[in-house]
Order: sequence, then structure tokens, then C-alpha cells
Amino acid sequence: MAPVPDPKSVGGGAKRDGATTKVKAPKKKEEDLSEEDLELKQNLELNVERVQDPNPELQKAALESMSQEIRASTSSMTSVPMPLKFLRPHYGTLKDCHKKMAESDLKKLLADILSVLALTMSAEGERESLGYRLTGSGGDIGSWGHEYVRNLAGEVAVEYTIRQVQESSIVDLMDLVRQIVAFHMKHNTETEAVDLLMDVEDLDLLLDHVKQTNFRRTCNYLTSAARYRPWPDDMLALDIAYMIYMKYKAYPNALQIALLLDNMQYVKQVFTSCTNLLRKKQFCYMISRHGITFNLDPEMVEDEVDRQRLQDIVNNTKLNEGYLTLARDVEVMEAKRPEDIYKAHLLRVSSGPVVDSARQNLAATFVNAFVNAGFCQDKLVTVPIDSTSGSDGHWIFKNKDDGKTSAAASLGMILLWDVEALDQLDKYYTSSDIPVSAGALLGIGIVNCGIKSDCDPALALLEEYINDEDSSVRICAIMGIGIAYAGSQNDQIKSSLFPVLNDTKAPLDVIAFAALSLGMVYVGSCNDEVAQSIIFALMDRNAADLAEALARFLPLGLGLLYLGKQESVEATAESSKTLCEKIRKYCEMTLLSCAYAGTGNVLKVQELLAQCGEHLEKGGDIHQGPAVLGIAMIAMSEELGRDMAIRSLEHVLQYGEQNIQRAVPLALGLLCISNPKMNVVDTLSRLSHDTDSEVAMAAIISLGLIGAGTNNARIAGMLRSLSSFYDKKASLLFCVRIAQGLLHMGKGLLTLNPYHSNRVLLSPTALAGIVTLLHACLDIKSIILGKYHFVLYFLVLAMQPRMMLTVDENLKPISVPVRVGQAVDVVGQAGQPRTITGFQTYETPVLLAAGERAELATDKYIPLSPILEGFVILRKNPHYREE
Repeated sequence: MAPVPDPKSVGGGAKRDGATTKVKAPKKKEEDLSEEDLELKQNLELNVERVQDPNPELQKAALESMSQEIRASTSSMTSVPMPLKFLRPHYGTLKDCHKKMAESDLKKLLADILSVLALTMSAEGERESLGYRLTGSGGDIGSWGHEYVRNLAGEVAVEYTIRQVQESSIVDLMDLVRQIVAFHMKHNTETEAVDLLMDVEDLDLLLDHVKQTNFRRTCNYLTSAARYRPWPDDMLALDIAYMIYMKYKAYPNALQIALLLDNMQYVKQVFTSCTNLLRKKQFCYMISRHGITFNLDPEMVEDEVDRQRLQDIVNNTKLNEGYLTLARDVEVMEAKRPEDIYKAHLLRVSSGPVVDSARQNLAATFVNAFVNAGFCQDKLVTVPIDSTSGSDGHWIFKNKDDGKTSAAASLGMILLWDVEALDQLDKYYTSSDIPVSAGALLGIGIVNCGIKSDCDPALALLEEYINDEDSSVRICAIMGIGIAYAGSQNDQIKSSLFPVLNDTKAPLDVIAFAALSLGMVYVGSCNDEVAQSIIFALMDRNAADLAEALARFLPLGLGLLYLGKQESVEATAESSKTLCEKIRKYCEMTLLSCAYAGTGNVLKVQELLAQCGEHLEKGGDIHQGPAVLGIAMIAMSEELGRDMAIRSLEHVLQYGEQNIQRAVPLALGLLCISNPKMNVVDTLSRLSHDTDSEVAMAAIISLGLIGAGTNNARIAGMLRSLSSFYDKKASLLFCVRIAQGLLHMGKGLLTLNPYHSNRVLLSPTALAGIVTLLHACLDIKSIILGKYHFVLYFLVLAMQPRMMLTVDENLKPISVPVRVGQAVDVVGQAGQPRTITGFQTYETPVLLAAGERAELATDKYIPLSPILEGFVILRKNPHYREE
């Protein structure tokens, strides 16, 4: 054992002396200073003594000398400047001196110096820097350096809040804010100027300070920050961004903000302010992609011929043409059979003789419809009826009863967006076979989805069947109208469907679809008349009716009226509290989740999570399903919120009751729709083998949703192995087939993502279609596996080509090189950073996956829109010279 050293011994003493020396070391610091620093220190100390001198001339010279030294050292602050270090011990002395001085210019000059010294010396929360600044001379704020201005901005924000509570005057503060904002805008720190103005609730000041050089950076930050602001501050921020874009004639960006605000007056203002007809055509493409109904008037476009051409673009009449151009370019025109999707030969399982099963045929119908959507040809339903085998040999008639409905409607999917081909449905909707006739009526609605026309062919054909004797025909006609006119706010439809909704003798399923279709047509409109009508329909029904699976469509129709409208839902939410107990809570959750969809409102997410955390008895927990979906609907607006929601849902899955576990896969499917994220794919893959068959079904459908239109090889492999795993379980195998159809939707050319225009805009009709399917999947056995499987066709509302198609000034497709890469968030970054990374160069038209962005790889053309998605008009660059 080592001997213990004696603390009194020489060695111990040496150590102690060494320690003492280390403690005393700072006293030698003065000797370590360079000659310049030592001289500076002595000068500053001399100036501090002179400030206390009664002679005003000496005081003035001392203060000016100190001021000059501090200004010279704080202009670019990387560490605490020497003058501030040396004056630190004298801060108290100078403060006392300031108190004793009589009011004069010298006192103000000393206040300026103290304001800068307080930057490093004042106690936290005292706001001394601001206090001395307000009593100082008020000279150029920037001369004291950037760090001083930033510190002052922080103190101003705190002081403003305190004064607002005390209801004191803020005039002097606002004068200072103007100086700070002017400094920030001049020195490329627009983000800090915007933050300060948000804190003092005066964003209007930005309009006076933005310049041509920085308005885009400012507006980008405003738009991004708006996502994290509470209502109505978010709308105010977007309003200011719109005004700035209009001020600098950045019309495409202004239109994007106008659509985000859902303000049709602003949209009209963009059209009237812009004089270039070609630019107006680009605006029309942007509006048509958003999926809203918009009518041009002579004030927006004077010439009648031009106005009609532009209206055709808004009406989406060229969508099918552009989609087929893309398909021809990527060489996928050849029709695919369901067997080509299943790829059963890869499974190495010995299959017995092929038997025509009604459930298998129905699954094949949906797979065929999704895979060949919009191609106008397939190998099942567009095949002409053979005269030898008669109609019985045709695919539609290989299905049973309600299966024929979906099979006939699938023809509408094949002919999607091609209104000219409606005559192919004639022979079916006049058929004496009622399910076939009903399906054809739904097919008419599907063909017209997103396509507007002056003659309204869908309404003309479907309206007469709304009051048909057969309820299946009525349901398909009503659903067809809902799909064809989603978002149109057509009052003729309201007057046609109101009698159905208010008919107490009508079956519940007819009323449910009537409410849902009205919700679709008036999506996000906050129409009180429709809302009252749906509430009365809910009140008229008894508890037994409301216990049925389809009753959930009534509250959903009501919720869609307020999609994304936040506070506007409150009056209706109060009215819904008078409803029957069976449906009241379900209605409340649905209204809440729809109203705050896409807002990222954290408080509402917490409210919904609290509902999911309750452990209730069976029967009283029906509302928890929509609460889980609501979390996804609210959090899907931006990546950070989405990732946090995915983590929260993992916990909910672990601790929630069975009905919550059934909803979680659907919520995950919505959060990552058409965007197969690895961690979510793994979670869903695990849940697809769950012992509860409904959890497994929901997970399988969600695998299809997150891979929709991507042809993702990993998900394709999973679904193939699931098809062999569930080979003997018809219901689960049906879900696997649906997921396979969704995965290869449009042969990989379509997307279900409701977000577009660089994820800034959320299409209300697209979200309405997806949410309707998810609510139906909350009771998958009664609805999707029951006789209402055709609700799967509501997804058509969200189906859009995931393309970038460049057209010339005559709107004819042209091929140009573009770089496609992963989008990078450059908001608030200095300079002009690249907006994409890991790019590859292609010739247009090109496919854009989730999270990808395109930019032109040539200077020969100038795009008329900064958002390179969908149809993009290119104008020749007059300054381009061939090398």
C-alpha cells in the first residue's frame, strides 16, 4: 500500500504553493496584455474618471473618446470586444454618474454608451440596454454593431408584451422597431426583421422596407413561419406575403398565396393586375391543379376567344391529353392485366386449378381500375362484348350483384378525365340489370372527376336517377354527383339533394351518401344551409339507425364543409352537442379533425391524443377512430409535425385499446401517402401480420396508400408475400389485392398526395376523397368488405399525374433538359443556395416522386412559373445565344 503523504511535508507544501500560485494567476493578467491593449485600458479608465469630473468639456471629450472606441470594436463582433471587457468593472460607476447628471446632450451620450455596455453587463431580464437606448441620443442604431441590434430586438419584444398587458403607450418602442427593421432589411437578415415584427404585431411595416433584392427571401420566410403561427396570425402573415408579391409583380407566387388563403378576390386581382396573356394561361394551369371551380369574367380576360381558351385550361379539359403524352413518353401505354401485377409466378407456390371466385373477380376489377386509370384501354372492361359468348362472357357479368356495380364503375376509372368517351358508358347505364346500371352512373361521375364543362353532362345524366326506386341506383347517382362536382359549390346540386337528405322515409345509406356528396360539393365552404340540413338529418334518425356503419358518413359530410377552416367550425360544433349520444362524440371528433386539417395546430393534436388515451367500454369508444385520423390530418402539413405525429402514434399503438389500434395504420397511411418512408413501411409490415384481422386489413390498405403510384419494389415484395400468407383468407387477400392495385396506380404515373406546388398548397377535394376512404376503413368489414366496396373510388378525387410537362407558347409539348433531385429547404439561408440536391438530368416530360423538385437545365427557355410541377409554359429567352 502506497504511503499517505504528510500534508506538512515539503512535497505537500510545494503542491499547496503551486495551487496557491494557480489561484493568484489572474492577478498577473495585466502583465499579459499587449502594449496596445494596456494603453486602451488605461485610456478607458482615464475616460471613466473624466466622466465624473464636473467640467462639461472634459466630460464631453471623455464620452466621445469612449464612444469611438466602442463603435470601432463592436462593428463585427466575434468575441466580447476589449473596450467592453475593460469597462466591465466601471459599469456601476457610470450608471451612478448617469443618474446624477442633469438632463443634457452629455447625459444622452452617456446613455448610448451604457446601452451598449448593458449588452454584456446588465442582469438577465432587466432590459437595461433598451431603457438606456430610449433615453439616449437616438443616433444611427447600426453604428454600434449587429449584435447590439439583435439584443435590442429581443428586449423590445419582451417590453412590448409587458406594455400591452399594462396598456401603456408603445409609440417610442415602435420608432425603435422601425430603425431595427430598416437595419436588418439592409443587412440581409430579413428573417430577424420578420420575427421582430411578428412579436410586435405590426407586419405591415415590412411593405415599406422590402426591396427588389430581398422580397423573395422575406416572403419565403413569411410563408414558412405562417405554418407555426396560431389563427388568425397565420392568415395575416400570408396576407402580407401576398401584398409584397403583388407590389413586385411576382404574380405566380401571389396566386399561390391567394389559393393558400382560399381568397377568390385575391385570385381575381392577380388576373386583373397581370396583362400578359401567356402568364394568365400559366395561372389557369395552377388553378386547375388545385382542383377548385373558378370562372373567368371579362374583367380578367377581355377577349372572348382568349377567355374561352383559358377557361378550358381551368376546367382541366387537357389533363387526359397531357397524361397520355407522359405515358407515351415513358412507354407504358400497353394495358396491364391484374395477373401482371400479382406476379404469382414469383411466389413458388403450387396453385390449384383457377376458379372464378366472386371475391377474387371483384379484387381484380379494382386492381384493373387503379392500374389502367386514365389510359382509356384495358384488357377486361373496354374489350368489346363478343357476339358469340354474348354479354355473359364479358368481365362485368363475371361479378355477382353489387360486384357488377364496381365492375361497371371501373370503366369510368379506365376512361378517367376523357369526357369525350362518355358514350362508352351509354349501353351500361340504360341496362335492365340494376347493379350494372348503378355502376355505370357512378362511372359517369368518375369520368368527370375534376373536369368542368359548360354543358354539365354528369349532372344532366345523373340528376334524374337521384329519386330512382332502387336505393343502389340512387346511391351511385348521388356519389357520382359528389365525385364529379367536388368543390364546385353548385347550388343546383344543393336543391336536388336537399329533398333526399330531409326525407325521413329514405333508407339510411341513401341519406348517408347524400350528406357525404353535399360535403364534397361544398368542401371547405362553411355553408350554413348545408350544415343545418345535415344536422337535422342526424336529429331525425333513431339510435338504431345511427349505430349502423354508414351513419359515420353524416358527421363526415358535415366535417368536410369546414375542411381547414379552423375557428369557423365552432358554432356547428356547439349545435352538434345536441345530437343523440350514439353519434355526438363521433361528430365532435370529426368536426375538430376536419376543421384543423393541414394546419399543424399542436394544441388540437394534444386534445385528440387525450381522447385516444381514454380507456372506454366497447360501444362508447366509436369516436376514438376519427380522433386518431384527426392527429394525422392536422400534423400532415409539414415534416417536423409529421415525424412527431408518427412517434406519437407508435405510443398510441402500444397503449391504446383495440379500436384505436385499428385506426393507427390508417393514420400512418395518411401521413405518408404516396411517400413510402422506411420506418412507416416497417411498422405497417409488422401490423399486417397482427392477430386482429381488422388491424391487419387496415395495415395492408395503408401499405397500398403510402406506396400509391410509386411502384415501390420493397412494398411490392411485401404484398406478394402477404398474398401467399393470406392465401386461404378471402377478406385479407382482397385487401392485399387492393393494396397491390394502389401501389401500381396508373402504372406508376399517378400520386394521391393532396399537397402540391412544392408542398405549399393542399387540395381540399383530394383530402376529402382520402379522408372519406379512411373513415370507411374504420369499419372495413361492414363497408369495404360489405356491399359498399365502391367507396374505394372516392380516391379518384386525389389522383393526379405526378409529372412535370413542359409546353411552348402554343401549349404544345416540348422536350427540354431538367434536373430532378431531392428538394432542399433553403428558407432563411444566406446567399443563393441550391434548391435541390443529388440531382439527375432528364428530358421532359419527367416523373416527380415525393419530396423531389425540378429545375431547368438550360437557359434557352424561361419558365412562366417558379413552381415546376404539372404543366409548365416555357417562353424562349431573348438573351440566349447558342454556344
